[in-house]
Amino acid sequence: MIVLLLFAFLSGLVTIAAPCIWPLLPIILSSSILGSDHRRPLGITIGILISFGILTLTISYLVSVFRFDPSILRYIAVAVLLFLGVAMVVPLLTRIVEGWVSRFAGRFGQASGQQNPDFLHGLITGLSLGVVWTPCAGPILAAIATLAATRAVNSEIVLVTIVYLVGVGIPLFIFAWGGQRIVSKTRVFNKYTGIVQKFFGIIIILTALLIATNYDKVLQAKLLDVFPAYAKFVVDLESNDVVKKQLDLIRKDKKDDDMVGKPFSPMPVKKQNDLFNANFQAPELAGISNWLNSNKPLTLSELRGKVVLIDFWTYTCINCIRTLPHVTSWYEKYKDKGFVVIGVHTPEFEFEKKTENVEAAIKQYGINYPVPQDNDYKTWDAFNNRYWPAKYLIDKDGIVRYVHFGEGKYEETEKAIRLLLEEAGSQIKEDMSGLPDETPRARNSPETYLGSQRMKFYFPNGRLDNGTYKDLVTHSNIPTNSFTLGGDWEIMDEYSTSGQNAVLEYRFSASKVFLVMRPVGGDVEAVKVFLDGKLVDGLGSGSDPERGVVKIDSDRLYNLIDLAGNRGEYLLRLEFSPNIEIFAFTFG
Repeated sequence: MIVLLLFAFLSGLVTIAAPCIWPLLPIILSSSILGSDHRRPLGITIGILISFGILTLTISYLVSVFRFDPSILRYIAVAVLLFLGVAMVVPLLTRIVEGWVSRFAGRFGQASGQQNPDFLHGLITGLSLGVVWTPCAGPILAAIATLAATRAVNSEIVLVTIVYLVGVGIPLFIFAWGGQRIVSKTRVFNKYTGIVQKFFGIIIILTALLIATNYDKVLQAKLLDVFPAYAKFVVDLESNDVVKKQLDLIRKDKKDDDMVGKPFSPMPVKKQNDLFNANFQAPELAGISNWLNSNKPLTLSELRGKVVLIDFWTYTCINCIRTLPHVTSWYEKYKDKGFVVIGVHTPEFEFEKKTENVEAAIKQYGINYPVPQDNDYKTWDAFNNRYWPAKYLIDKDGIVRYVHFGEGKYEETEKAIRLLLEEAGSQIKEDMSGLPDETPRARNSPETYLGSQRMKFYFPNGRLDNGTYKDLVTHSNIPTNSFTLGGDWEIMDEYSTSGQNAVLEYRFSASKVFLVMRPVGGDVEAVKVFLDGKLVDGLGSGSDPERGVVKIDSDRLYNLIDLAGNRGEYLLRLEFSPNIEIFAFTFG
């Protein structure tokens, strides 16, 4: 952990050199020079660190509780910055603002005998800047953002965030205070104090307008194009094996095996087999919004005496889809022996909550067992689950005896089912299913999210903030497992929406490529699919493209590329018609 904290601190220190902070530096300098000593630069620095830190760690919690559009915070911050900028240009307004700040400073400073308004003025500016600033994300900050977005913040991630912010704060304060000292000591500026103030006020206004229109992010991307070495430097700095291991531990809290059976109290030890890796009371199904393939809601308590498999899945997850033939086969084979499958559908994306979409998937994959919709993650949380797919095998007494996350281990899972059925008194004479295990053996490109909350493979700066981006330009020579965008795009929390001339290029390593997409408003849209510069047709085409074109007619997972096992490194290019929402890539 100490090594991770050290690298978090170093990552924060070098942030001052990042192109993503450059658009804010004029505001920081402009606000700092108006102060008479170090108080205003200190206030700006502390304000940025407080607002950025708190919002990064808590915004997902706040949105879930208060149900508000988080972009409103950005607009409020921009309004504050515009007001401060205008106040610097208009002398009368400057005096009014300074009067307000002085009165507040007087109230809060009486206890200490200090009534200097500089710190409070800087703090207000800094709090606004922290809301609109998004640092260039390396692996450490990406881990922080991902855990915060999925509401999985723990004490370790809070500590890493604090140490990172301390690293950011030191050079930021030096810049603000140093700039203030240079300007105050320069006689040329002293002669034209009023003009200098108005000039910097205009800079604040222009920068706030850039932030309001999201053009600051376009500017950051262009700056990173000019200085690509920074992004590479940060990734290299944070990508050593020790840091990776520590980040993995924080993401998982503990290894999978350590998670099995917690936080539930252990049960008395039963007859064990090498297959069984768990021993805890199964929690009851909770918060189910709808039951499909079942005439009534089911409870685990009423299923005592039967062997129950709880299968957490979602219909756009390719890893889940590859497990379904095995799960449906087990159900059909053993359902008359006292075996029950409950396919808990816990959505990864908002549109997966729609019952009609789940019903279509049930029909498509031949699922005949009960499927409860866990739209609010109540059952997911009750099982302390963290993965898609995840299987919890429960014996006749309601004890979870076997747990498996992800694909694979089909033979072991079926053997565990058979043993628990025999424990329950059933005679099993049927042969094992023997379905092939199609889990990819080679290391494929990672699952890649295209919404701002979990985006981290965008080239060159890792991710894009929410907003509308015009005339983006794709980058040449993108590294493996990275994507780039061209044309017009709107970036949202969960997805990105194509506009005019929208293009995406991804350099991937796999044999199959899948992408979750949906048309806006239900209209049929189209995507052209190119592989290494050629329109896919026949060889290399997935199941969805026809002559290289995919019709986007529903909310689902689309198979774009299928190289029949010829795994390798390729360049995928997608050309979108407007109004297509894209959510996540998966690879096979």
